[in-house]
Amino acid sequence: MIKARAGFVVYGVHKDGLLDPDGNPFIDAAVVEKAKEALKAENLELACEELVVATKKEAREVLLRMAKDDDVDSLILFSGTWVWASNMIAAIREFAKTGKGIVIWTHHGSQGWRPVGGLVLAAALSEVGIKHKFVYGGTDEAEKVASYCKASALKKKLEMTTLMAFGGRGMGQTCGVADPSQWMKTFGIDIDSRDTYELLETAKNVPTEKIDQVYDFIAENFNEPAPKTAENERSIRLYLGLKELHERGEFDFYTIQSFPGMGDYYTATCFAQSMMLNDGVPTATLSDFNTAMTSILITNLSGERVYYGDLQHIDKVRKEIKIIGDGAVPPSLANEAGASFASHGIPTEGSAGGLAVSLICKPGKGVLARMHRLNGKFRMTLVKCDVSVPGAEELERRRHECGIPFWPHAFVTVEGDIDELIANWNNEYACLGYGEHLYQQIIDFCEQTGIEVILP
Repeated sequence: MIKARAGFVVYGVHKDGLLDPDGNPFIDAAVVEKAKEALKAENLELACEELVVATKKEAREVLLRMAKDDDVDSLILFSGTWVWASNMIAAIREFAKTGKGIVIWTHHGSQGWRPVGGLVLAAALSEVGIKHKFVYGGTDEAEKVASYCKASALKKKLEMTTLMAFGGRGMGQTCGVADPSQWMKTFGIDIDSRDTYELLETAKNVPTEKIDQVYDFIAENFNEPAPKTAENERSIRLYLGLKELHERGEFDFYTIQSFPGMGDYYTATCFAQSMMLNDGVPTATLSDFNTAMTSILITNLSGERVYYGDLQHIDKVRKEIKIIGDGAVPPSLANEAGASFASHGIPTEGSAGGLAVSLICKPGKGVLARMHRLNGKFRMTLVKCDVSVPGAEELERRRHECGIPFWPHAFVTVEGDIDELIANWNNEYACLGYGEHLYQQIIDFCEQTGIEVILP
């Protein structure tokens, strides 16, 4: 889960203990402290400024210092009382040039004239065209503030990272391709690409003792040990090859062609993909860059790992979607029955065979998400969902509905308009993320990066 640190600045002209005509301080220190504690309860770290900002000089001093602080991901401007917006706007404009998110939080209540200070400053930012989020409400609104700040932290974290594309386009995925210049402009991510030669050589040269360590991991975390066969060893070697290149710093995230190519001549990529996802490295099969980007978002924002697979069946009446991937799923997402193995390999894809992971995804609430492009512009289709596990007898029957019962299944019921969801989906893949907080945080990330959000 992303770690975020926000600058917290109280502003207002009537400060330093100045009393209103009724004898009360204009700025209520108790309200300020409760706001800070509420944000910390949302796992947001704060860089708190003790100086209450009112003048142009103070705004320059405080905000420019925070703009230069690499440990600060975003800025929370907390309305203490009213303010001259002209004293704040130039310094805020300079801070905004860093690309860090800005939130104006106005605690409700008549005392102190906080709404006046909040509304006038938010209006000034809108007038000048400075992107920001305005939150009006008490500590029960802290989640909205923290969500925007965490999205800003992720946006900052992605800058100067590298996504490696191993091989070319997989299975003719026209709707998964990327424009490297667009990715750099939007996310600050460099897309590098290379053939699979280095990866294969690295995999083939993995020491035996490291392979044995993976076999030990399997014995401890799967329902059954993996037989020590040449086919299984190739699957493990591919995983360790990817892991070594990642640890060398050659990439932060990656896509891989899988097939045609490596899955036909060396090994299917299912086990390697499963384990890299389980290690917290965002990835996508078939060089589907849009799935990769969605995987990046969910992996960083959720406390759980991401599962991507086909929308294999959509029941419009029940609003249930079966997500079935071809053996690639983080084993940590298994329900109480645990994770086991199946062999991958059908005549049209992955004929070299290899380990595949078999499981039923555990119950929980979260989102289905998919970033895609329409006429060259990024969009995000996003819907809340509930993951459930059928009873034993029904589960056995339903696993055979697709004809490949041993591949991983997730049974997902979605909210919203199912027809609109289908109409706005792009690709057969869906990314399943656990955690109800993902819905708003993904929206906030898209808002800050200029991505249109579709909410069926």
